Amino acid sequence: MNSMMTLFSCPKPFRGHFGVIQKNAIRSWTLLKPRPEIFLMGDEEGISEVAQELRVRHMPHVRRNEFGTPLVNSLFEEAERAATEEFMCYLNGDILLMSDFAEAFKRVSKEMPRSLMVGRRWNLEVKERIDFGTHWEQRIKGDVSRRGKLYPHFAIDYFVFPKGVWGEIPPLAIGRPGWDNWILYRAHCLNLPTIDLTKRVVVVHQNHDYSHHPDGWAGAMKGEESKRNIELVGETAHAYSLLDADYCLTSQGLKRRRPPLHKPFYLYRHLVVLSVSHPSLKPLVRLIKKIGDRYLSSP
Repeated sequence: MNSMMTLFSCPKPFRGHFGVIQKNAIRSWTLLKPRPEIFLMGDEEGISEVAQELRVRHMPHVRRNEFGTPLVNSLFEEAERAATEEFMCYLNGDILLMSDFAEAFKRVSKEMPRSLMVGRRWNLEVKERIDFGTHWEQRIKGDVSRRGKLYPHFAIDYFVFPKGVWGEIPPLAIGRPGWDNWILYRAHCLNLPTIDLTKRVVVVHQNHDYSHHPDGWAGAMKGEESKRNIELVGETAHAYSLLDADYCLTSQGLKRRRPPLHKPFYLYRHLVVLSVSHPSLKPLVRLIKKIGDRYLSSP
């Protein structure tokens, strides 16, 4: 049976807790049916051994910036060059996928193959190796319903798209703010419909710290690389989110987002940035987010 897509990721070093959750994630990808073609990219510690153990392909050669961080354009170019499938999926190395992801992909790829599929993630504390025996998906979804937290619209951890669609991608640093929002903006520029899978797919982000960066969370989210990413994506005007999605996947199929809220949330983007230096704006940001949450959860 042919693979449903080529799935690629750029894991962090397989040390300590990161080693546990990343191996959990990759194992979950290998259990998708049909099994996707999987690329682990980069030469971080442990990647080669995990790729060999889980029978996935290791692609060590990725361009990096002067800080040693892999670049998005290199990851996408190298993966597309080697891929044998028509569809690509980039996702972060700590993301668990389950059968509902494969089912959603199958449905959307038939109904609207020229599209970008994205969605929100559920944050979940996972400390140990997952037992992938019988009913593992039900156990994880039970954990999510009891103690998981649905993350906001601005962080996107997976992208499914037709191969060769993007054209030139800026040299954005992976794992730093802005690059995922630029992908949604680029889809808008290309008239590539963006489809939010959140209502039909439970995608799980296994929580972790930022010990992989020498300056921790602040270094990863507010350091020099982050500032450069924001400059490359054009500040907030190009920072699209899932509030800008054209369609959502429902139990009845694809559904267009309803007016008048289906408009780019320029105000929200700017307010999020301004609220960092102007705390008095935070109540307004929370109000807009509340409206967006209600909008995205409506049938």
